[in-house]
Formats: sequence, structure tokens, C-alpha cells
Amino acid sequence: MCHQYGIEVLVDASQSAGVIPLNMSDIGIDYLCVPGHKGLYSPMGVGMLITSKGEKLDTLIEGGTGSNSLDPEQPSVMPDRLESGTQNLPAISGLRAGIDFVETVTPEKIHAHEIMLLSNLYDRLQDNKRVILYTPRPHNKLSGGVLSFNIKDTDSETVADYLNTRYGIAVRAGLHCAPLAHQHFGTEKQGAVRVSPSYFTTMREITVLSQAINSFK
Repeated sequence: MCHQYGIEVLVDASQSAGVIPLNMSDIGIDYLCVPGHKGLYSPMGVGMLITSKGEKLDTLIEGGTGSNSLDPEQPSVMPDRLESGTQNLPAISGLRAGIDFVETVTPEKIHAHEIMLLSNLYDRLQDNKRVILYTPRPHNKLSGGVLSFNIKDTDSETVADYLNTRYGIAVRAGLHCAPLAHQHFGTEKQGAVRVSPSYFTTMREITVLSQAINSFK
């Protein structure tokens, strides 16, 4: 429908890239934004914008492309148009290695492992009357590899700090760069605690996490 009215579609694949298969042409995606350090297992500080329409985009910075130094104008060809200055090649190499890892293990296997862990955590938390769960139990191929929760009458940052200082567990608290999502759930003041397991997370670690949450006072 968007394309019928000349509207281009941009998708933020922060939590889906590397876990949930995305076919840009089938879904009708014009621009796909992907951070590297989440589902693609790369170093932080590198990501991708995947599009066939890069020539239409405005530049953020210009100069230092090295492809036609005699021309005072920014190159119009891709990728030179959007690649000013020296690129972060070590991080880009790390991104490539992360993608190779995901392709070797397969997104399907990674996703199945994460959903198994999250559904187990969900089951361990759902009977705790102080714990608020905001989504249905993760169980299928469209479930994302994250689980957000809160403890009643407690700021999410307090819970995250407790898990970190007492148990060495790293979770993300706050608004997760998605204030409108938190307005939908009514958590714009409290934020939420987000759990994001990976392929390397073990069931033992999920057990420790659930015990730590359920023992919170």
C-alpha cells in the first residue's frame, strides 16, 4: 500500500537481523537498518544500511573519498557518495566475521536457542505477582529474541543495577531508544528491563537470572 502511494519503507532490524529471516523484496523494504553488535555478533560501533537507492540519500559528511580527488564535488556514485573519510575497517571486518558466524550456525538455530531460553525464563517469572510481563510467551518463529519485564513499583534502572552488582548479570534498562513503544505499554516513566540472550547464553545462566529476579526485595 505504501508503494502504491509512492511512500518508501524503512525497517529497523535491530532485534531481528541475524535471528528472523528478512527478504527485502518479498516484504517490500526499501531501506533496512542493521546494527552489528546485536544479532550479527560484531564489535560495537558498526552497522549497515542496505538499499538499492543510496544515490537518493543526502550525505551526512562530505570529503576525503579518495576516488576522484580533483573533483571538488562529492562523488555521486555509490558507495563513494556515502563513504567520506577513512572507514573503520577493523570494525567492518568484525562485522563480516559476525555475519559468517551467523550464516554458519544459521539464524534458525540461533533463534530456536534464544526462544527456548526466553520461554523458560517466562515460565519461571509468570507466577511472580510482582513481576510484570508485557508480551505473550515467546514460542514461535516470529517471536523476537528479547523479553521485557518490570518489578512493580520499582524503577527499571534499580532492578538492572541490582542484577549487575549482586549477580554480575547485564541487562538493559530504560526506554531502549523506543519511547513510543513505552508509551504504548505505559512504561514511559518506569522504563523496562530487557533481557537479550544470545547463542552463547546457557540454561544455567537463565536459571540464575530467574532466581535473582524472583528474590528481589
